Amino acid sequence: MKEIIVKDLMVPLDEYASVPLDATLAEAIQALERAQQAFDHTKYRHRAILVLDAAGQPVGKISQIDALKALEPKYKEIQGKDTKGTFRHFSRMFLNSMLEHHGLFDGSLDDLRKKAAMIHVSEFMHALSADECLAENATLDEAIHTLIMGHQQSLLVIRNKEIVGILRLTDVFSAVFQSLSGFSGNVNQDA
Repeated sequence: MKEIIVKDLMVPLDEYASVPLDATLAEAIQALERAQQAFDHTKYRHRAILVLDAAGQPVGKISQIDALKALEPKYKEIQGKDTKGTFRHFSRMFLNSMLEHHGLFDGSLDDLRKKAAMIHVSEFMHALSADECLAENATLDEAIHTLIMGHQQSLLVIRNKEIVGILRLTDVFSAVFQSLSGFSGNVNQDA
């Protein structure tokens, strides 16, 4: 089997949903919708939006969870600096009591739309870091290791210190399990 490298699986930067640093959440969601419509429909849909600086280079990323959390600023108070999900270990009843106690999402959907038009992506985006980058010639096993150990949904693909694409977990998963689809599991078959 031919060795798979990152550039074989990445989505080129110009095909990915992106917005400038001064865009609003509403504009980011519109960019995501446009990218979904233009993207190859045989692949998994985009789930994040890149935030670009004035030079057109990615400086941040907005996931679906980031966008939802941006609509309710009280999540910053509740979670504080804990972004790794400590609250997932609590009971559903406790989490529902938090929802009521803090008055989370107590407005209408129309209120949320208005809020989305006013929140700038720079206020809530996830700033990119070097541990989210991988060279375009990295192997599939290196990509898998980096995704797993970093708990990442995607990685930035680098060529000569320039970001040229995005490697998504869904594309890595698909590449791995498509190659296993012919595997029957019967390794010791007698003839």
